Amino acid sequence: METDGTIYLVRHGETEWNREGRMQGHLDSPLTKRGEDQARRVGGLLAELIPEPTHRVVTVSPLGRTRSTAAIVCERLGLDPAGCRIDKLLIEITLGKWDGMTSGEIADADAETWRLYRNDHWNFVPPDGESYAMMADRARRWLSATAIARSNLIVVSHGAFGRVLRGVYTGLGPEQTLAQEEPQDSVFRLSGGSIARIEA
Repeated sequence: METDGTIYLVRHGETEWNREGRMQGHLDSPLTKRGEDQARRVGGLLAELIPEPTHRVVTVSPLGRTRSTAAIVCERLGLDPAGCRIDKLLIEITLGKWDGMTSGEIADADAETWRLYRNDHWNFVPPDGESYAMMADRARRWLSATAIARSNLIVVSHGAFGRVLRGVYTGLGPEQTLAQEEPQDSVFRLSGGSIARIEA
């Protein structure tokens, strides 16, 4: 049931670097054909879920993969992609100097630092990067601003940020938050303090 302040949270579609296992962070790579199809299916699902999409605000991370996904979603909803709001708080976590690398490349280049990160990547800050704890603070700021605005939103963001946002929204601890999945073909409906996952 629709309530004031409902958020529909979407992850961008699959990218070339997702397929290669690269840490994208604040860097970018284009959507694959599969990623474009995922975005179309998610957009179709949102069209079924939302009776009047013109009453929704589409808010998106500034990165190219989220903006490309949002454009496809908007097309399925009959909305103008130019009307999307760009919000820097929704951007993906950055691993700093590791952005663009695979886990194997990182381990080969700096095995000890990578070990420290893998042992506690909630708190550990990668070189020139951001920890999950830091991203959780960012998600709290975003949710606080959203609560004040009481907006009904469609949000197109990222895998790691989406996990953390959902964890913050429902009050999960770090371990539970990190254990969540990062699907690219589902919609999460955040409403009234609870979350429903809806498959496209």
